Amino acid sequence: MEPGLPAATPLAGWQPEAMELRPDPSPTLILGGGLIGLAIAHQLARRGQKVLVLSRRRNEAAGFVAAGMLAPHAEGLSGPLLTLAQHSLERIPAWVEQIEADSGLRCGLRPCGIVVPFRTLPELEAFPTATSGQRLDRPALEREIPGIGPQWQVGLLFPQDGQIDNRRRLMRALERACVGLGVTFQEGCEVLALEQNDAAALGGVRVRTAEGEERSLATERAVLCCGAWSARLLPQLPVFPVKGQMLSLQGPIGALPRVLFGPGTYLVPREDGLLVVGATSEPEAGFEEGLTPAGQRQLQAGLAALLPQAADWPPMERWWGFRPCTPDEGPLLGAGPLEGLWLATGHHRNGVLLAAITAELLAAQVTNGAPPFQETEPLLASFHWNRFGSPAKASADC
Repeated sequence: MEPGLPAATPLAGWQPEAMELRPDPSPTLILGGGLIGLAIAHQLARRGQKVLVLSRRRNEAAGFVAAGMLAPHAEGLSGPLLTLAQHSLERIPAWVEQIEADSGLRCGLRPCGIVVPFRTLPELEAFPTATSGQRLDRPALEREIPGIGPQWQVGLLFPQDGQIDNRRRLMRALERACVGLGVTFQEGCEVLALEQNDAAALGGVRVRTAEGEERSLATERAVLCCGAWSARLLPQLPVFPVKGQMLSLQGPIGALPRVLFGPGTYLVPREDGLLVVGATSEPEAGFEEGLTPAGQRQLQAGLAALLPQAADWPPMERWWGFRPCTPDEGPLLGAGPLEGLWLATGHHRNGVLLAAITAELLAAQVTNGAPPFQETEPLLASFHWNRFGSPAKASADC
């Protein structure tokens, strides 16, 4: 039942003793408690579904470590990925409003616009989404980004792009919204394997609980949202980790009015003056944890080049995470290789941006609901899990 709707009125002549009792149906399992998993769980619960989220460690999810940019145009996306991202960007205000209403918490959405700087005009003109932005000469660039580094001569302003405070606000709001709608959680629960039934469809999952007990959970429906770890459950999925390091500084409130998206480094200012600086891209690191001197030097150099004055702001935090990447950097969405299993993984650096549309698409598929928009099926075909051909070819492409 949708929140706020009145309870149904019993039909005239209804007799409780004549009602057929049925066992409580098994829940839809969400495999992974990161941003994508929580977003899908929330949408399923709003559609009246019983949902159980299995999560090994939610604090390692990419949703907790990303910068929260909503930047399909500033990222220079193209093709079906740009189309998917634009659909998501359009939905984010209403999606956030839902989460805030269900949780009572603010998500930190800021439609502040994003500036992409360039050293030369030809570089700007070659940018894939240049026609979607407003051109800035050097004086205009200085007005938009006071104190920007001297090497940046022109820029593009994308006022339609923005940010959300995923690390401190959105994830917590989604968790509370899910709990309020009856979603249940098993934290510290590691999914070890998917189990098939006699019909070669999904029959359950094998898990290890926080207490170390191994057991099977029967289910006919599950959504795989394990991020960079997805291929451990389904080796045929071409998903691999790309490590990223980040840091934050405390700057004056309002010192940077817009997100500044430079080559290799971006600066994301929060409302309270916190400045998020990201991010390295380290596919060779695999799942190697921890900060590295080289990664931190790269971030400091990028910061100094983009906004020299910020190099002296006091540091607050340093962290790392693992992006789930695919060979074409697009997600894997929709039906998986087993009947009853859906995929929502491989979002790379666009998980926050794509969370709204991913949740809507997957909730519609799991519940056999109406497609969200007319071109849903052909667009989803662009993100089918086997679009790369054989696993061997996908691995070679990586």
